Amino acid sequence: MAIVNVSDQSFADETSEGVVLADFWATWCGPCKMIAPVLEEIDSEMGDQVKIAKLDVDENQETAGKYGVMSIPTLLMFKDGEVVEQIVGFQPKEQLVELINKHV
Repeated sequence: MAIVNVSDQSFADETSEGVVLADFWATWCGPCKMIAPVLEEIDSEMGDQVKIAKLDVDENQETAGKYGVMSIPTLLMFKDGEVVEQIVGFQPKEQLVELINKHV
């Protein structure tokens, strides 16, 4: 499964089923750029267990506002459309894998 870029319009559909890690980010955000390759590694290793969705907060403020995202990167873990975890800031790969494994 590839990382999906989502928008205000597609966010609800893309996070409604299964385990989804939603990455709220922006192009100007340094830590967001650091976490991107980590998410790519996780996707290539665990892509059949978790979907990774990326939402640019500058272009999709409605969804960011709905989930109260104040700082980025913010990662929200969805299970069947419900938020089950929230992480703010850069996290090492091991921590993210542990988080995903709790919900798959």
